[in-house]
Amino acid sequence: MINQSTIKRALTISGIGLHTGRLITMTLRPAEADNGIIFHRIDGDRRVSIPAISANVVDTRLATVIGKDGVSVSTIEHLMAALSACGIDNLHIDIDGPEVPVMDGSAAPFVALLQETGNQAQGKRRKYLAIRKPITLVEGEKRVSIIPSRFFRITFDIAFDHPCIGLQHRAIKVTGESFRKDIAPARTFGFLHEVEYLKANGLALGGSLDNAVVIGEDGILNPGGVRFEDECVRHKILDAIGDFSLLGYPVLGHVKAYKAGHDINHQMVEKILANPDCWQLVESGESISHSSLAISGHAAMVMATASEA
Repeated sequence: MINQSTIKRALTISGIGLHTGRLITMTLRPAEADNGIIFHRIDGDRRVSIPAISANVVDTRLATVIGKDGVSVSTIEHLMAALSACGIDNLHIDIDGPEVPVMDGSAAPFVALLQETGNQAQGKRRKYLAIRKPITLVEGEKRVSIIPSRFFRITFDIAFDHPCIGLQHRAIKVTGESFRKDIAPARTFGFLHEVEYLKANGLALGGSLDNAVVIGEDGILNPGGVRFEDECVRHKILDAIGDFSLLGYPVLGHVKAYKAGHDINHQMVEKILANPDCWQLVESGESISHSSLAISGHAAMVMATASEA
């Protein structure tokens, strides 16, 4: 996209919170250019505005949580992934509970609603965070790296000692269409013993077979099975898109991840921001200095001497 974008009209979403089990209502409202994505948490008589940026992340143990002034909004990653993939740069989100509704455990319901209301182009050019030098982060078996690329790409590998998952690999060039078809429908997943433990400790109170893929000792417990044979790794990519959106700008780079989750994704985002020599902010149509990459039209286009990562 050349220019920044918001939604054409306000829309309201209601659903159950995964961990609280509460009915939560969100209203998405158009925002002016350069506003970014801002959650407005309504907490009794208080209204706290929390920009959806990495600096406001307060927890990554079970989901990505942002907070400010003692108030937080949890499980933002599915909505943020949908906004990112659908090209929404600026948005106000009024929310009356502590977490984004889980919907069916995927980003597909959010994408459907965003397509229904449509995008509104704005009068300022879109800015991209273009990776210029490779960055790597390793934590035990977990590994995330990002290298220069003329598009936003993600390659993800997971490994679980369970026959329903095992080794799964997927690589994708992230576009609105590829996200809608191949990533958005992938649901969050968990093992039955983990779900039982969380519920016993007052968490996952809204979790059910209606909003998660639950894996028992002998197989998938959901009556309809999985939506994709590799639904688990697709959902990991969904989460990563949401987590990397907290850089505050759409990314031009190729993320390569192995066994990664919210915590190391957030650490990588922080590492990227802490190393400004490894990236450059550019507007549509502006060349990237000391690099073989440039942005033009709907995507980043490589100059003559470049090779695609």
